[in-house]
Amino acid sequence: MGGSNLTVMRFNPNTAPMTTYCQVTGARPVFGKSVSHSHRRTNRRWDPNLQRKRYWAPSLGRTITLTVSARGIKTIDKRGIDAVVADMLARGEKLR
Repeated sequence: MGGSNLTVMRFNPNTAPMTTYCQVTGARPVFGKSVSHSHRRTNRRWDPNLQRKRYWAPSLGRTITLTVSARGIKTIDKRGIDAVVADMLARGEKLR
């Protein structure tokens, strides 16, 4: 008789890879439970609707590739790419 040698890795949203969060809004996966008809609860996660988009940034004089959510795309459309880039640079976000 012995214990299991199985190691369980938990997902930490604070150390999530680049592809799992929006660079504009900071949207990350949200965790919760799926509830079946018999009320059994199982873990699940809701991922943001992420897209990789290329934008021409006149202030930088080059194109940048961003991982943005659908809401982030609407934010860029409303405020303009230069204003969003200025905010991203102010908080130390890396631009590709």
